[in-house]
Amino acid sequence: MPQFYLPPPWETQKPHPLTPELLHHLRVRRIAEGQSIPIFDGAGQTATATLVRLGSKAGELTIAQIQTDTAREPSYGITLAQGLAGGDKMDWVIEKAVETGAKAIAPLQCERSVIKLTRASDADRAEKRRVHWQAITQAACEQCERTVLPVIEPVQTITDYLSTTAASPALKFILCPGKHPTLVSTIRSVAAQNTHILIGPEGGFTPEEVNLAMAAGFKPVSLGSRILRTETAGIVAISSIHAIWDC
Repeated sequence: MPQFYLPPPWETQKPHPLTPELLHHLRVRRIAEGQSIPIFDGAGQTATATLVRLGSKAGELTIAQIQTDTAREPSYGITLAQGLAGGDKMDWVIEKAVETGAKAIAPLQCERSVIKLTRASDADRAEKRRVHWQAITQAACEQCERTVLPVIEPVQTITDYLSTTAASPALKFILCPGKHPTLVSTIRSVAAQNTHILIGPEGGFTPEEVNLAMAAGFKPVSLGSRILRTETAGIVAISSIHAIWDC
C-alpha cells in the first residue's frame, strides 16, 4: 500500500481529522474503517494511522508509532533550476525530479521561455502554477516513498535566481551543448555536496544568460554528444549525480 501525506502537527492522544484530499484518496481506494495505512508529514516523520471514521464529507484517524525516517534522502541536496517550459512539460519535470531525488526545484523565467509568469499581472497565475506543482510533488513523494517534500520555489527570473545563488558555496553547473567537460567526469573528481543544476527552456539559454551564470559561479558542462530536450536534461543530470555519489 502506498503511503499517504498528512500535514503536521500530529497528535497521538486523540483522533485526527482527515484533510479533504486524504478523505478523497481513502474513499477512492476503498479503505475501510479499522484499516491501517502508512502516513508521512513531509518533514521526515512517518507513522501508522488507523481509520476510525469515514463519512461522505469528513473522517478521522488515530496516529501511532511516530518515527523519523529520512533513509531515502541523500546527505547532499540537489536543486534543479529549470527554465520554464511550455505545455505540460513542467509538470513532468517536477514529478520526475522528485522521483529521482531533487531537494528543491526552482522554476525560472528565461528569455526564451515559451510561457511568461514573472510580470506583475501574472502573479496570481504564477502562484496557481506553484500550488499545482506542490500537489504534483506530494503525489510523487507518495508514489516513490520519500518522506521529505522537496521545495518548489516561487517562479522567478533567471537574473534574480543567479543573484541569490552567486554567494552559495554549493557546486553549480549550467548544462550547455557543445564541447564542454561532461557532468559525470566533473563530479567524479569531487566529494558529494550540495549542487545546483541550471537547465534552459526549449530554445536554450541566450549567450547573455550563459555569461551571467558563469559570472555567478556556474560551470558549463554537457551530458554527452547528444542534445537532450529540456524536460529530459535535468532528470538525466540528477540521476547521473546520484549514480556516482550514492555508490
